[in-house]
Formats: sequence, structure tokens, C-alpha cells
Amino acid sequence: MIWNTRITKMTGIPYPIIMGAFFSLGRAEFAASFSNAGGLGILTAGNFKTVDEFQEEIVKMKKLTDKPYGVNFTIMPPQVREKTGRGRSEESFLDYVDIAIDAGVNVFTTAAYKADKIGKKIHDAECYWFHKCATVKHALSAEKAGADAVTIVGIEGTGFKNPFQNTTLVNMTMAKKLLEIPVIAAGGIGDARGFLAALAMGADAVCFGTAIIPTKESPASDSWKKSILNQDIFDENFYKKIFHFGLRDSGIGSMAAGHCDKITSLKVFIDNIISDAEKILQKWGYQGNEFNTLEK
Repeated sequence: MIWNTRITKMTGIPYPIIMGAFFSLGRAEFAASFSNAGGLGILTAGNFKTVDEFQEEIVKMKKLTDKPYGVNFTIMPPQVREKTGRGRSEESFLDYVDIAIDAGVNVFTTAAYKADKIGKKIHDAECYWFHKCATVKHALSAEKAGADAVTIVGIEGTGFKNPFQNTTLVNMTMAKKLLEIPVIAAGGIGDARGFLAALAMGADAVCFGTAIIPTKESPASDSWKKSILNQDIFDENFYKKIFHFGLRDSGIGSMAAGHCDKITSLKVFIDNIISDAEKILQKWGYQGNEFNTLEK
């Protein structure tokens, strides 16, 4: 089946599936494998302390894939950097943006804090800027700032939390109502039904995070992968952590861990999402060989 959404049209990927931006894990081998499997792999620039290291990783990406991929820049708010001494500023990434643009990267993602300067550089190069946020309110601000698409993370997700976060269901249906730009769903999605549901609620693509940690290509440790596979998402302590903002800096996964049953390759993971989704559509009476959410 052919999958046509505004995100597949922008990115040139066959499936509306995007890799989460991972600190420590978001390197060339993982991102390239994701792209080779039909999604949009994401190289996380924050994993590289110098522009030379980042340049080397871009070269490695070119050797590992000829498919589209994106680069992420996660920017910490000034008050957080001052308080913790952690994270990167927008200015620290500007040279990285130039390197990626020169290398032919066409899709860039930003997260956590406003990135107007990076967005301008991206648009000046006639590339796409996707911004990741935790609330629909922030998504509206990103749209106003010029982002070409937004990823909105539901409270079911992990690592990107906000006291005023809503569920993926509320995020997607309200974003479809309030936003003009494409929306990417994230947070707790780990199987074909979640994938299809997100698209039905108005998403133009789905971002997978926790669900791809226990894959063969993931550089996560064996103990981390096993913890995801054995995670009980109905445990009271897990519930308290994910819904009361205690997951940061832990190896605990999102609600998507409930769908992680065994270690597979990224190709098998994505193939299963797509083939299972197509089977569900057929059971529902969907006919034809194209799934199209483009505006008519």
C-alpha cells in the first residue's frame, strides 16, 4: 500500500513514521537503520560536543544510507541551563545547522525551547523545520514562529514532560482543529493500532521512541532493552512516575513498552507496523492500494 500524508510528501519517506530524537542513542548507525527501514531516521546533534565530531557523524550517515534523514537540535531553556549546568543553547548549534545543510539534509527538528534563529537558517536554505513540543499551546506558538510541522508529545510519553500535558488523543484531535500545519503524534504509541489511531485523529505521521529502544540496531544496553521488555505499565509505581513527571533521567520507557514483546530489527518493527495496519484497514473494509490523508 502507498502511504501519502503531508509528512511523507515533505520528507520523501515511504511511511509516515519518524524516529524519536535520542540523547546518547541518536547516532548514525541507529538513525541510518531507521531510514533504511522506510522511516525518517533522526541524528541527534546534541550527542556531539564539537562540530568536527558532528561532521564525522554526517559523513558516516552518508556511508550508511542514501535515504532521507533528519537532524535534531534540542535546546534547553536558559533558566534550566543556569540551574543545572546542562543542555545546549540555540547559538551553540548554528554551525551544526550549516554543516547539515551543506551535507544535503532537508529536514530539521528542534525541541524543548524556541528556536527561531535555527528555523530562519533552515528556511533560508529552503529546508523543512519541524518543532517538537509538549502542549497544543506550544504547538500554536511554533506554527506562528514559522515551523513547517510540529510533533506534540502526549503525557503517555517519556523524557519530555510538562505539568499541563494532555493525552495523545486530546493533542491530535485538538491540533487537527486548531493548527494548519502538519502534526506528528508522539507518546505511548507502540503498535499498528496506535499508529492508525493517530492518523485517524489527525496526525500526518507518528514518532516512535520507547518502542524502538529494544531493537537490534539500538545502541541501548542489554539491561535497558530487557527492562523495557519486562516493564509492567500497569504497576502503581510506574503509573505514578509517568503521570506525575518522575520519568526524567531514568531508563523507564513510555506506555508503549506494553507493546514491546521481543527484540527485533528495525526493519521487522516497521514492516510489522505497516503490514498489521494494512490488515486492519482491510478488515474495516478499506479498499484500494493507497492510504491518503492529503487535503483534497
